[in-house]
Amino acid sequence: MQICQKLSLPSMGCGTWAWGNRLLWGYDESMDDQLQAVFNLCVSNGVTLFDTGDSYGTGRLNGRSESLLGRFSKEYLGSGKENICIATKLAAYPWRWTRQSMVSACKSSAKRLGKNVDLVQMHWSTANYAPWQEGGLLDGLADLYEQGLVKGVGLSNYGPKRLKRVHQRFAERGVPIATLQVQYSLLSTYPVTELGVKDVCDQLGIKLIAYSPLALGLLTGKYSQKGPFPKGIRGLLFRQMLPGIRPLLASLREVAQSRNKTMSQVAINWCICKGAIPIPGAKSMEQAKENIGALGWELNSGEIAELDQAAASADKKMVQNIFQTR
Repeated sequence: MQICQKLSLPSMGCGTWAWGNRLLWGYDESMDDQLQAVFNLCVSNGVTLFDTGDSYGTGRLNGRSESLLGRFSKEYLGSGKENICIATKLAAYPWRWTRQSMVSACKSSAKRLGKNVDLVQMHWSTANYAPWQEGGLLDGLADLYEQGLVKGVGLSNYGPKRLKRVHQRFAERGVPIATLQVQYSLLSTYPVTELGVKDVCDQLGIKLIAYSPLALGLLTGKYSQKGPFPKGIRGLLFRQMLPGIRPLLASLREVAQSRNKTMSQVAINWCICKGAIPIPGAKSMEQAKENIGALGWELNSGEIAELDQAAASADKKMVQNIFQTR
């Protein structure tokens, strides 16, 4: 918790936000004012952690997500400004394999943000396909902390075995790991229930961050088997998933109705109750207001047990990130 407080990361029950790839889906520059308003609303309601990545926005949108975040943070003048914590993830691109490449990448992110990165994270492990590459990248991550260029470092898509190894490697240099980010939701409990990453994080004093807590929108209740479906691959996924998760959605809907909350709010609150920091995406005022409604209250033990059972019994699960290690 000391590391989290130093980084202005919220304690369990406070809100956080993802500001990354989802923000850029369908993005054009005419949305900038709207996104500034969303950012302002989030911060003024106690949302302090904004997560992005240097790979969010490629091609013509090169680094756009970080640039937007930096601009919005600078222009926000309301309460809570001093608590804003910007986290970014550095991609393990094939051309990045030296420690200096990570330092240079973080400096580029800082330039786009207009300030030093608060929390820098390794976006994914290369252990599954290029284990020789990872050593230099991890050394560079630790260098950033030692050089005072960041307030903290974190990892993403690491399993407990790899996490322990990196923790030992960093501990020898006196570099603490602040966070671990994994895909975690009622439709993706694998990292916690099967891999056991939460237990390891608790043992090592690492805060767990849950990305995709709404399972790309499947847990919002806005989609049915009859459609309409999102376009592209996401739509194909929804067609495959929805028939097998009906009991889970029914349970989620029942809890939401009894609480006078939305299904999205219950799904996000479930993550909070599990001791994770959820980072749902928001690019409209409506989405931001709905996500903020997940804060300030907690599911009771009976409701959590009901949702856990429904999740465990679901015929379909979300596909795991291919970079997730054991």
